[in-house]
Amino acid sequence: MNSVIQKLPRKLTITMWDFSWYTMTLPGEPYSDLGARFKEAVDRGYNTIRICAMPYLLFTAEGKRPGPLLFGNLGEVGQRTRWYNCRGGAVLDGHAHLLELFRQAEAHGCYIMLSSWEYQQSPSFLAHPALRDELAAVAPKERFMTIARSMNQLIRFIKEEGFASQIVYAELHNEVEYGQLTAVGIEQGIKETDSPKIVEAMQPYIEEAIDYLREQHPDILMTASYTLVEAYPKAYVARNMQVAHYHLYIRGVLYELMDKAGLNDELSFPNPFVQSLLREDAPPFAEWTLPEGQEWRMEGNPVGMKQIYLHDWVDPDKWDLYLYDNYGTHKLAMLQKSDMRLEEAAEWASRSGIPVVIGEGYVGYTPLLTGFEEGPVGKFIAEYALRKGMALGFWGMTLCSNCAPHHPFWNDIAWQQKWNRFILESE
Repeated sequence: MNSVIQKLPRKLTITMWDFSWYTMTLPGEPYSDLGARFKEAVDRGYNTIRICAMPYLLFTAEGKRPGPLLFGNLGEVGQRTRWYNCRGGAVLDGHAHLLELFRQAEAHGCYIMLSSWEYQQSPSFLAHPALRDELAAVAPKERFMTIARSMNQLIRFIKEEGFASQIVYAELHNEVEYGQLTAVGIEQGIKETDSPKIVEAMQPYIEEAIDYLREQHPDILMTASYTLVEAYPKAYVARNMQVAHYHLYIRGVLYELMDKAGLNDELSFPNPFVQSLLREDAPPFAEWTLPEGQEWRMEGNPVGMKQIYLHDWVDPDKWDLYLYDNYGTHKLAMLQKSDMRLEEAAEWASRSGIPVVIGEGYVGYTPLLTGFEEGPVGKFIAEYALRKGMALGFWGMTLCSNCAPHHPFWNDIAWQQKWNRFILESE
């Protein structure tokens, strides 16, 4: 493994383009010009792009899938919600788009972090449900190897095209604790909210998939993506990962807002608290729906319709004011959680002899047009985590999940340059 790492950057500065790099490709959308986006990334100090590589959408276990990918959208739903605000209608040669991504990465001296969101959000944006239905039909115990076999073919394709050196590493899947991979634990009678037991139940299946990928590609580092949101014994994660890839969402005051919003309550929605945050032109929740016949788009999607309604129709100033007004009572606990989770990951990775990467963070999932995460408090929390991670010797970190071309935070160039430079200059 050391010989593989020696060929890679000493430190990784990561911008997350998730699945948006292929769902937002129409003229005027952020990823219609990959070359321009790579130039901007390098100007901001990034050397690594993290993506959903759409392995299953592009490859079967045997090789390339035929034909273009057709994309849609959620109609009026999601237009002010991060990642859901794509226009839809694109007809995309996915294999060519993937190669163009790697071509631009090579030209700009960048590396690609491969992942998959296919048992989470990405199938929601296809024009038709066939591939989503295929994924859902795979038995829970087989889902991990299904993605691994497609990822194997994707990596083979990239190698055949001469771009293997631009792969920094491959994650089996994004945030395995959230989404349809958890069905393997639910099938055993474990509650979806019981993160420790869900993580433990998935361990042998993730290990089997990582073993397979390591055998197929011993020259590429392999891992899976876990979060540090909830506490659970790190002995439960896959023991054969070659990178400890974690996401740190602290939430804190954001938890308070979401709890008061009652998204998981069986009572009527929106409750009075949610109504107090909405824009004056917000439609009734019952009238705000997906286009007829498009209900499949949110089946299996970990972000529900209630949360998207809140993100779409919240008054951004009211949202931010609530977080600012209540942040003070959560500040110490949020910083302590950052310390605790990062130290926990560092200790486990040190015992395992592998590097640590924080691929997402830091406050949490916020509406597209709000500014708390991009403002002074959000930046303070991110900077606190970045200092801590670098002091612990982490290999790489993202500045913030919202620092990407499809988020407004991308426009804060000076802050990104400063903190990417901080990472690159750290010991």
